[in-house]
Amino acid sequence: MPDLLPSDDSDAGTSALDTSVIPLGERALRGVLGHVVAVGDEAETTYLEVKSPLDMNSKATAAKIAKFLLGAANRRPGEAARHFHGYAVLVIGVQKNSAPGVLRGTEAHELEDRLRPYLGPQFPAFEFGRIGIDSDHEVLFVIAQPPEDGQTIFPCHKSYQSDDRRDSLEDGAIYVRGTSNTRPARSGEVLALVERVRRGGRPPIDLEVQLLGPICRIDRVDEILESLRRYEEEQFSKPTPAEDTLASTPLVLPSSVFGNPKPLSKEDREQALAAWQSKKAEHIAKGREHLLGVGMPGTGVQVVSRDRFVSKPHLILTFHNCEVLDYLDPDNADFEKVVEPVLGPHEPFLPSFDHSTIRPLPRGYPVTWSTHGEDAEVVLTPESLRPNVLWTSDQDDYVIIAKDPHASSVEVSWELTEDGNDAVTSGELRVPTEPLVDAADLFKSVFLSTDEDL
Repeated sequence: MPDLLPSDDSDAGTSALDTSVIPLGERALRGVLGHVVAVGDEAETTYLEVKSPLDMNSKATAAKIAKFLLGAANRRPGEAARHFHGYAVLVIGVQKNSAPGVLRGTEAHELEDRLRPYLGPQFPAFEFGRIGIDSDHEVLFVIAQPPEDGQTIFPCHKSYQSDDRRDSLEDGAIYVRGTSNTRPARSGEVLALVERVRRGGRPPIDLEVQLLGPICRIDRVDEILESLRRYEEEQFSKPTPAEDTLASTPLVLPSSVFGNPKPLSKEDREQALAAWQSKKAEHIAKGREHLLGVGMPGTGVQVVSRDRFVSKPHLILTFHNCEVLDYLDPDNADFEKVVEPVLGPHEPFLPSFDHSTIRPLPRGYPVTWSTHGEDAEVVLTPESLRPNVLWTSDQDDYVIIAKDPHASSVEVSWELTEDGNDAVTSGELRVPTEPLVDAADLFKSVFLSTDEDL
């Protein structure tokens, strides 16, 4: 047997097949040839078909090639794109452990003329390749183009009756690629092709995204919470009127903020204080969420689809290097949720559950939010976006905080998908941040602004 792969490609004769390449050009075709020689008919898939030596001038051969091309043209674009960038390849003149080829002399234009009656006038162009085996023989490659959304269904335009009914063609029949053969389409596959045509009729999505509300900046939150905790501990350990200033902040606290603890034994007092101190990290995290939730303004999103209806959109906005917190009604500000008291209003050491922290959302609510790593993510799922009609989310859902208090702006990227469409529309915008807020000023505005003695 002659050297099938006389090239400098050391991997071409192996059985492994790299389907991440476009199967055009000698190097790629030699890779396909080496794989087929190694495994034979087992190489056949939805994107690859193998034929042993054929008479390239016969009607039977033209019908076999036409059937392959029809099946390849009627594939689903998303599935086809997984291999060979959507191309499909028919190899002629190869079998396992051998590549005898076919007689040299087949011209691409002559083959196209014989195929055209079966394929019809609107059939997309295909590629034609060859690799020489010896002076008289060559392996031929017929390479189908990737299918696309919006393409019509390609039926067979001429009948051909073969002794083997599997090679016959019927005028008007729709052929598709199976796992290793080309066959008539089933009902579900016909419907999928109809959907392929319908998807192509949709223009690209032109989406405008705008934020409503600020991206906030805050400084010294942990420092202020630490000061408030120290004051709470001092008040608990040495009850005094709560009319002094905080040790390291300019906050003046009214007597109503810190109440004197109930009389306890020394042992009970030490036990309560130790339990409180052991939950410091948890208390500060919850206090921070409450302070910023009631003190900072909420943010919403406004979107509009230009000249295009979008069905069941799924829009993901990523606020880079930001965090997102629940927006809370300022009227629900509660000092004891900012600074957990050593002893709450319940009996000492009895666990309690604060139902006021639960914020249930209606079923199907079109906005969700969460923090992922270094970024904040907001997901919008309205029922639809109507052409040129604004859709706006509420501004009392969440608060966006820039993690870098010195950042003058943040990057916001977004991705949109719609029901029944594999396409992803994306964009980004740069949004300026609000002026930096000091946590001490925020605390005073939330809890102390109504005290007439300040």
